[in-house]
Formats: sequence, structure tokens, C-alpha cells
Amino acid sequence: MKTVIIKYSAGNIRSVIFALERLGVQATVTDNKEELLAADKVIFPGVGEASSAMAYLRQHKLDELIVSLKQPVLGICLGMQLLCDFSEEGNTACLGIFKKRVKRFHPIEGKENPEQKIPQIGWNNVYELKSELFKDIPESTFMYFVHGYYVEKGEDTIAVTNYIQEYSSALRKNNFFAAQFHPEKSGTAGQKLLENFLKM
Repeated sequence: MKTVIIKYSAGNIRSVIFALERLGVQATVTDNKEELLAADKVIFPGVGEASSAMAYLRQHKLDELIVSLKQPVLGICLGMQLLCDFSEEGNTACLGIFKKRVKRFHPIEGKENPEQKIPQIGWNNVYELKSELFKDIPESTFMYFVHGYYVEKGEDTIAVTNYIQEYSSALRKNNFFAAQFHPEKSGTAGQKLLENFLKM
């Protein structure tokens, strides 16, 4: 099985590589069209800013390539947001796999809560779990998050988290899966999610 990580201008690839190595998987990091098309599994991670990331993808024609992929694809954090229609971060048109807008967290007026700072950084639980991506992962498992933008719930939602309000912490449409949290930093549960993805 050939697993490929998309190489682009967003960070956090190293921790994904280490997480896959713990599962016995040697992943290739590439932006090569032929390698991406030939992969059995594609991972689209990212920590960074939406507009500059999309500019890089367009410059290297990775935007057209990603939406054409037919094998299982897993977007992580910024990777999940870039798979949506539009992000309020930099008013950015994204890849449009998921027909949702990525919105900035805003504190609820009159309900100042020091535990709900923006961005959300730390552990939070995921619930209303659907799809084989969460096979053998208990309801309300805690995962690790770092983000100031979120995707509203919708028909593609396969996991929900509450931070200021409820939002989609995972999405699925056809062969595209996405997680707002970082499975590679989420301990045993995150490793299980990556293992489930690799087994698809």
C-alpha cells in the first residue's frame, strides 16, 4: 500500500509522518502529480493560513489535482478547511469538495468564558460519530485541536464538537474524509483513526 502526504506550504507534516511510522507505514511526501494519482491513500494535512495555502496550491496546480482524486483522501485541520467552499480567513475561495463555509470563532456577547479563548488549543471531545473512520473509537473521545476557524454542521458531518457552539469536527463526502482535530497528536484514539483510514 502506498500512502502519500501532499507537500505544500502548510506545516505539521513531520508529526503526521511520525504517527504513520508508529503504525508501520512509510509515507511519501510529494507534490508530484503522478505519485499522488498512483497512491492508495492520500493525506492532506496542514497548519497555516488559508489564503496563502490556496495560492500555493493554485500556483502548483494542486487544486485541480486534489479535487480529481478517486482514492481515500484525509484532510487534517487546515487541510479539512481547504476542502470546503470558502474560508473567512483571508476571504478565500477553497477547493469546494464540501459545500460549507469556514467561519471564524466569535465569543458569545455577555458570556465571557476564559476557557473559550480563540483559537481553541487543547483537548476536546468528539461525539455523534459516524462512518468507518471512527470504528472502535468510543463516543465522546477526546482529540487534540488547534484552530480559530470552524465548519458548521451539515449533511456531510460525521463528528461534532462543542466550543463556543457546536460545529463539525469531522466530515465525509464520497472518498474525501476530513478532521478538524489532529489525529497525529491525539494519542491512542488518533492513532486508531489513522489506522481506520489506512484500512479503507
